[in-house]
Amino acid sequence: MSSSVLSSVPAAARLSLPVWVGPLITLGIAFGVIPFVGTSYLFDAILTPFLALSLAALGLNLLTGYAGQLSLGTAAFMAVGAFAAYNFNLRVEGLPFVISIGLAGLSAAVVGIFFGLPSLRLKGFYLAVSTLAAQFFVQWALTKFDWFSNHNPSGVIDAPPLVLFGITFGGAVGRYLFALTVVTAVTLLTLRLLNTQTGHNFIAVRDHELAARVIGVPVLRTKLLAFAISSFIVGVAGVLWAFAYLRTVEPHGFNLDRSFQILFIVIIGGLASIRGAFFGAALIVVFPLVLSRVGSFLLGSYFDSGVLDMSQRIVLGVLIIAFLILEPRGLVALWDRVVRGGKAR
Repeated sequence: MSSSVLSSVPAAARLSLPVWVGPLITLGIAFGVIPFVGTSYLFDAILTPFLALSLAALGLNLLTGYAGQLSLGTAAFMAVGAFAAYNFNLRVEGLPFVISIGLAGLSAAVVGIFFGLPSLRLKGFYLAVSTLAAQFFVQWALTKFDWFSNHNPSGVIDAPPLVLFGITFGGAVGRYLFALTVVTAVTLLTLRLLNTQTGHNFIAVRDHELAARVIGVPVLRTKLLAFAISSFIVGVAGVLWAFAYLRTVEPHGFNLDRSFQILFIVIIGGLASIRGAFFGAALIVVFPLVLSRVGSFLLGSYFDSGVLDMSQRIVLGVLIIAFLILEPRGLVALWDRVVRGGKAR
């Protein structure tokens, strides 16, 4: 091609790449570089919780962002997944751990369908309040019936080893790679789902339920399916949160604060966006660490854990209000704007 023809092509067009190149490079770095250069602190305190929360936010975003069904019981479905995986692994001898994860997701899906039944009659705020019942009921059941924790007096149990396809993932790097593998697989399947008729039905119900019903979308089935698939993903995220990050399985790790945390991730990252789940989780995980360092530098010993917790809640609240007013599409929209500006220059 001649230089005159090249000069007539806009710079943004010459630099454009297929959409799959960025994620592929990111996965290459995540699998092939970070395990060799990262520290135990990076894996245990940042990357592993980031992956688990990203997957939980992905599940909630599928339900709320794509299907338009509000839920405040996300942590309850995470708890169902974690305790189900533990009990399947404990009580079914020789059961491969990957099967335990799948069964844990199915258990969370069944519970999600049950608590999603009100969506057939309720909408918006009323539906969100009804799903809050899942949070209180699941925590009560896990605390009341010690069978779930194998009759452990404290209710806190050690997570079993992470084994996937005969490979044991031990240590900080192993747990990170285990979580990364699961999150990558589930994310790819979710992307595939959203490009099918089921994904289109989710969006149709979200945008206008009556119009969706008129054009032949099975609204009731679509709503329950959204709750089932979302709860399945969230249940798998609960397995990662308990087994790969906390390394214990306890009801307190899945309290109401966790449900709100995941909701904040979705709001800040961006509704109806796969990338938004990861952007929002990155901010939620890194932000307290940055705030702690900055607060300690500025205030010294006055900036204790209590001040850190309160400051974190205040700043996150301000961020959520700012995003809802100034940029409802979240960090994804800001990122896209920056990229477009860079290409234009």
